[in-house]
Amino acid sequence: MARAISPRRKWFFTILAWSVAFIIFFPILWTFLTSFKTEGDAILIPPKFIFFDWTTENYGIVQERSNYFKFAMNSVILALGSTFFALLIAIPSAWGMAFAPGRKTKDLLMWMLSTKMMPPVGALIPIYLIFRDFGLLDSRGGIITVLMLLNLPIIIWMLYTYFKEIPAEILEASRMDGATVWKELVYVLTPMAVPGIASTVLLNVILAWNEAFWTLSLTTKEAAPLTQFIASYSSPEGLFWAKLSAASTMAIAPILVLGWFAQKQLVRGLTFGAVK
Repeated sequence: MARAISPRRKWFFTILAWSVAFIIFFPILWTFLTSFKTEGDAILIPPKFIFFDWTTENYGIVQERSNYFKFAMNSVILALGSTFFALLIAIPSAWGMAFAPGRKTKDLLMWMLSTKMMPPVGALIPIYLIFRDFGLLDSRGGIITVLMLLNLPIIIWMLYTYFKEIPAEILEASRMDGATVWKELVYVLTPMAVPGIASTVLLNVILAWNEAFWTLSLTTKEAAPLTQFIASYSSPEGLFWAKLSAASTMAIAPILVLGWFAQKQLVRGLTFGAVK
């Protein structure tokens, strides 16, 4: 029997949740507001929150100075490309660990997770030298490979968790009907795990879109995504806060829109199998 919650307690937790959400969202809101300020208003102390001279000049200057659509297209290609190739590896790997585990499966999963604990800068020099020797610097293929390997442990872990919630008896029934491993993956397992796979895809796209360290270190112009687009407004002459905020708003807007429309699918996938 569920515990009854008093209206006062319900209101308290509702207000608390909205307050925490506002605190988390405030930096994005402040960046958005600053993008409509002049450079003088952007550095004004005390700052003006709403009552300032609104202007869209910063967006025009940013678009004239930088080809936003080229950077945005690179971000789309890198995020979707790394996600696609990661799924090609992660789905069979997670299937094997979930339905045909060996004695070292748990150790392998822990080892994959431990690779995320190493600071990225620790692998920068060897990866940079490899990219230089193989001509992969500032190339989409090279960055897609790095982003794929970077997020692969998380993808495998998430898919492994989702696959473990699927009854093994269903797969056994498909094998009795003569299904091969390939058909079992494509026609039985994958459709049943669509919520989990969808949330994994969304999360990986967000992580790849927001990745700054490797994209700033390994790209300059041709394969540069929106992270490089934002960084270009930090110059030796100083920080142009209004233009930097406009560039940041243009860079995060697509992923915010995607997250807003896909939030139900993301929550459904992240809670897949959590309630019995």
